Amino acid sequence: MSELHRNDQELRRFEELHLLRELGVNPYPSTFGKTHTNAEILSAFSDDDPSPLADVFVAGRIMAIRKMGKASFVHIQDVSGRLQLYLKKDDLGEVYDHLKLYDIGDIIGVRGFVFRTRMGEVSVHAASLHMLCKSVTVIPAGKEEIDEDGNVKRYDAFADKEQRYRKRYLDLIANPHIKETFVKRARIISTMRRFFDTRGWLEVETPILQPLYGGATARPFMTHHNALDIPLYLRIADELYLKRLIVGGFEGVYEISKNFRNEGMDKTHNPEFTALEIYVAYKDYVWMMDMVEELLHTVVNDVHGTDSTTFGETEISFARPFARKKMFDLFAEHTGHDLRGKQRDELVAIAKAIHVDVDPSWSAMKLLDEIFSVKVQPHLIQPTFVIDYPVEMSPLAKAHSTEQGLVERFELFIMGKEVANAFSELNDPIDQRHRLEEQAAIRAAGDDEAMVVDEDFLHAIEVGLPPTAGLGVGIDRLVMLLTNNDSIRDVLFFPQMRPERNASDKHPEVEA
Repeated sequence: MSELHRNDQELRRFEELHLLRELGVNPYPSTFGKTHTNAEILSAFSDDDPSPLADVFVAGRIMAIRKMGKASFVHIQDVSGRLQLYLKKDDLGEVYDHLKLYDIGDIIGVRGFVFRTRMGEVSVHAASLHMLCKSVTVIPAGKEEIDEDGNVKRYDAFADKEQRYRKRYLDLIANPHIKETFVKRARIISTMRRFFDTRGWLEVETPILQPLYGGATARPFMTHHNALDIPLYLRIADELYLKRLIVGGFEGVYEISKNFRNEGMDKTHNPEFTALEIYVAYKDYVWMMDMVEELLHTVVNDVHGTDSTTFGETEISFARPFARKKMFDLFAEHTGHDLRGKQRDELVAIAKAIHVDVDPSWSAMKLLDEIFSVKVQPHLIQPTFVIDYPVEMSPLAKAHSTEQGLVERFELFIMGKEVANAFSELNDPIDQRHRLEEQAAIRAAGDDEAMVVDEDFLHAIEVGLPPTAGLGVGIDRLVMLLTNNDSIRDVLFFPQMRPERNASDKHPEVEA
């Protein structure tokens, strides 16, 4: 930003930066020997024996300054929370005079001893003060108050949701409590990894740039490789590559990956999202349901210390077993119609009768999916496995062992949202080719989310895929549930946003 666009406060900070340098202060040193976090200071201090904290180095961002002549109080914030510093001119000499050039947002370090003030606040009495990073722009600084019951009340100085998503670094400074969501997110993922690793399943990496996309019904992002002069696609799923590894002889592989889908954005969809996929040989979807129950029960207990969580006003129990309901039974229960075996025209007529808006050109697969989304999903609040899907909706799942026209598939729904999807994987090469060719015909008829025929994948299936169970879990949606957030943007550090444009910009706004 040029000086012409800076406000008076920012111009003043640049002047302070210049003055600090004139005084011989390096406002951007390379290192500082921090010994304790703020939380460690607060938890370790003892009035009976303060000696272990008689010489500490602490550092953080200034969030409040109270200058009182020859003594001042400064509150700094680090990753663990806030801490008060006590600064005296008698201790710091001329460095204390530099304090007039310090602002909220500057990052400082002090060496000193820990004590309790007359007001009862554990603080660090500074023996030395160091500027570690001069902030040259104004930051929002929220306030905290503690009521009579000890509850913390926060008054956010940075409450605009859109700006919080765009400038997450400011959001994390002004609203440090949101760090809890991302700490839990990391813990959820690490617990899942540990769960899989202890069972001997191998974490792998598969291509993000793919010559053909597959493994899901979705519209891809497309790019171009200049050296090879070929189009490439950002992956929409890991499935087809992970199955190749099972063909190659691994008996349990998983990947926690970034996937990309060029589709609409809403509270549960971001074009870039995190997914877990795992494939285990010689297992089926019934075994996978048992494994998912155990996995989620483990994750919830690790994150919350109990087998339940609260989302909004609803308590969700992850106690085993979860409910298991057949898809067509749910259709009958919530629509009053038996949809099994119905042709596309019949499904269009039923959709109109039950007030579900559909496009008459949609395939039977798309129609069933829309009716399910509108009439069934909202009722699936507690963890529920929806099982035994029609073959039209599941081109990569194995035909049901006892039910004609169905496949061995389940989806896990919680709070009306899909969290996981799993199959007994299709390993009949003739059936697999037939289904992908059907998908290609659907695509040719106008459904650009239908799958394409991947000849190399089909060749792998011809080599031989053992009986295999596969699972995909939407990590972002699971994190939303376990952190009580109703928007996917609240569980992503940097969600996709429509670009901001100035009125003087010559280029048209790019669709997010």
